Amino acid sequence: MSWIYLFFAGLFEIGWAIGLKYTDGFSKPLPTVLTVASMIVSLGLLGLALKALPVGTAYAVWTGIGTVGTALLGIWLLGEPATAIRLGCIALIVCGIMGLKLAA
Repeated sequence: MSWIYLFFAGLFEIGWAIGLKYTDGFSKPLPTVLTVASMIVSLGLLGLALKALPVGTAYAVWTGIGTVGTALLGIWLLGEPATAIRLGCIALIVCGIMGLKLAA
């Protein structure tokens, strides 16, 4: 169950990272509320996952999911460049996440 908590914590991390862009410096109320709510849920789920998982592994996987998801959504939603080097680096992060999961 801890890995499921961690997975959803990572998804909510993506939500708040992307949400920050839409808050326009916290000047737009609805995106700001949704972003802060996503932060709270993400940290709460991470805390639940840490009951059973090693902190180093859980934190690395959490940030990895957030990093990969945010980078991919940045490309898709925000028009950020999708260069071969950038996509290759994202793939390396995914490999690292998988390695940590297998090693745990």
